[in-house]
Amino acid sequence: MLFNSYEFILLFLPITLLVFHLIGKQGERRLAIAWLVGASLFFYGWWNPAYLILMLFSILFNYGIGISLGLSRVFSKKIILAFGIIVNLSVLGYYKYANFFVDNLNAISNADIVFEQVILPLAISFFTFQQVAYLVDTFKGETREYSFLHYCLFVTFFPQLIAGPIVHHKEMLPQFEKDSLYRLRADNLAIGFTIFAIGLFKKVMIADSISAYATPVFSAAEIGVVLTFFEAWTGSIAYSLQLYFDFSGYSDMAIGLARMFGIRLPVNFSSPYKSTSVIEFWRRWHITLSRFLRDYLYIPLGGNRGGKLKRHKNLMITMILGGLWHGAGWTYIIWGGLHGLYLLINHSWVEFRRLLFNGRKYPVIFRKIGWILTIIAIVIAWVPFRAESFEGAISILTSMSGLNGIGGDSPKQFIIAIILLIITTIIPPNTQQIMKNYTPVLESHDIDQVNKYLQWKPTALWSIAVSLIFITSLFSLSEKSEFLYFQF
Repeated sequence: MLFNSYEFILLFLPITLLVFHLIGKQGERRLAIAWLVGASLFFYGWWNPAYLILMLFSILFNYGIGISLGLSRVFSKKIILAFGIIVNLSVLGYYKYANFFVDNLNAISNADIVFEQVILPLAISFFTFQQVAYLVDTFKGETREYSFLHYCLFVTFFPQLIAGPIVHHKEMLPQFEKDSLYRLRADNLAIGFTIFAIGLFKKVMIADSISAYATPVFSAAEIGVVLTFFEAWTGSIAYSLQLYFDFSGYSDMAIGLARMFGIRLPVNFSSPYKSTSVIEFWRRWHITLSRFLRDYLYIPLGGNRGGKLKRHKNLMITMILGGLWHGAGWTYIIWGGLHGLYLLINHSWVEFRRLLFNGRKYPVIFRKIGWILTIIAIVIAWVPFRAESFEGAISILTSMSGLNGIGGDSPKQFIIAIILLIITTIIPPNTQQIMKNYTPVLESHDIDQVNKYLQWKPTALWSIAVSLIFITSLFSLSEKSEFLYFQF
């Protein structure tokens, strides 16, 4: 079930929200939680009820491991944690990477191993990572035990179930212990609906519209069409914008939906295309995934301890595995490797810049140049991320370099794409800035001050504006639309 669907907006959401608060109002908190867990499982099983078996196994297994960690001695705790992580990663590896491994083994060894196509269950990467983080936090003593019902809600809570944010056990569960959560509050509804409406508009009116300019370019490259410089760049920028508003829209909708239930989720997206460096980009794009990779992969590998070479090695390993997390394909590995290389160059530049300026003020012109270089690097890296094959990615990148010719009738479209990139991602305030005065997320993320007239207030004028963008989006829903991040 998609957030941008009539059955979700007009049926599932209002029924789930109303019944949750009606039960909670009677003081039946456990029953209200059980209702929300049941509704979330229904939401997950909408595509394919068979997926529920795997999710329920994952929940039962990890809850049991978590209980064992809380009762065991230090030595045995390490064994239990290792066992839990191995099982989680083995299940994820089978469903997500088995076919990729067999295909590459056949290609390398000229073998003819026949392996049945494994269907990837929705959100397996997200709920697996979320529970691995729970096990590690439990091992460290950073979480306390909650009931099985609460743990089920932690894993299945539908606003963040399919594509994040990846939340920590200690971030969400304490919120469900507050009495105020079970009372329907007008402020939570108004704030949540506003954030949801903004996200829906981004997805339906912007991301889905831009896809018409990105998809034909990548499809043409896959069938061998030679693109010109302007065609390749226009398609790549269009996809960069499509993915930006698709993911930004989903993140807003997830945060808005949770807020309707009185829950604050962590921020997951904070104007990443305003970044003046790739380091900054990864502090703004898919923030909870970056946090997970840092805390549970980069730091355990050694982080920045042991000198520059080890830091660079750990950083590259982290980014390559982060790329592989997004999908079982060499194009994702290349994307992760590119960003790893970008980060190595960026960190080296930061050190050189520190010596160059020696405490003097950093010239503004360097920030402008930094933004241009950063956005070019990001757009280039999105090409293998989007391409269906290595050959398709190489074809587009070759055209972007100008080796296939500059001409054609696309310069005007290219200029329009650049203008759209600037006026849609650089100039406007983001959702956190608009909702700044009403704590939309758990923690603010470098929220810059914006004009007071652009900050949301519970006024008639804002109500009309939000209603208009919601109704416009509602009447523009497409049957074929889906979120790009659902495939990961």
